[in-house]
Amino acid sequence: MADRDVVLWVIGGTGEAVELAAVLAGEQIPCLVTVTTPTARQSYRESPWLKVLVGGLDPAALEAFLTAQGVGAVLDASHPFAAEISRGAIAATQALRIPYWRYERPSLDAPASQVVCRVAGLETVLTPDILQGERVLLTLGYRWLHYFIPWQTRATLFARILPSTVALSAALEAGFTPDRLIALRPPIYADLEKALWQQWRITRVITKASGAPGGEAVKRAVAEQLSTPLYILDRPKLDYPTVVHSQAAILALCRRWWKSGQPR
Repeated sequence: MADRDVVLWVIGGTGEAVELAAVLAGEQIPCLVTVTTPTARQSYRESPWLKVLVGGLDPAALEAFLTAQGVGAVLDASHPFAAEISRGAIAATQALRIPYWRYERPSLDAPASQVVCRVAGLETVLTPDILQGERVLLTLGYRWLHYFIPWQTRATLFARILPSTVALSAALEAGFTPDRLIALRPPIYADLEKALWQQWRITRVITKASGAPGGEAVKRAVAEQLSTPLYILDRPKLDYPTVVHSQAAILALCRRWWKSGQPR
């Protein structure tokens, strides 16, 4: 990291975080990026203006983390469903009175249909009406798979996970056998998505409202083609102090903060 007193903390976890950090480092705005896996670390280019930390953070201890790292502002570009780290960052920045900005990838405005259904939470799909006797593909991320353990004997469950040992271990512990797992990193294009559903004879798909970068539009299109019911979990509702849906706009906020003298 370049010799600066204050850094911008970029909460990683998305492709947009990689893009934003690259622009900021290119403009010599010192950034501290946090990611949870070594694989995610590989997406970031080496730069004297960019430091990447790998590992989980305790949301309850973020105030001490920000102070120790010399963080003067926070750009939250985490996944739309990484609510815990976002809540912790909001609380810590408010306690320290430093800026917090949320970059939220735009959501898809496509309406529901006969096969596409938006649901409010996971408990909505953990029901016999949706799961009992069905061949269900889960594209929710490995952290959610343990909720389906009671359904392993009542449905035939499949999961698509990221290609990491952590994700694979979590899936196996949740009762998924290797023949019902596929490890792929997005983007997943329509032809492959469709072929996977057909290969596994999927009758239900459960996913997250992760926007276009998360492949939501592709899943919607394939669901309509195959007439396969698709259940999309709505994003958690957080009270962000500042939320921006444009990368250009969030970069402008960061530049303005940096040029203003980096108040803490």
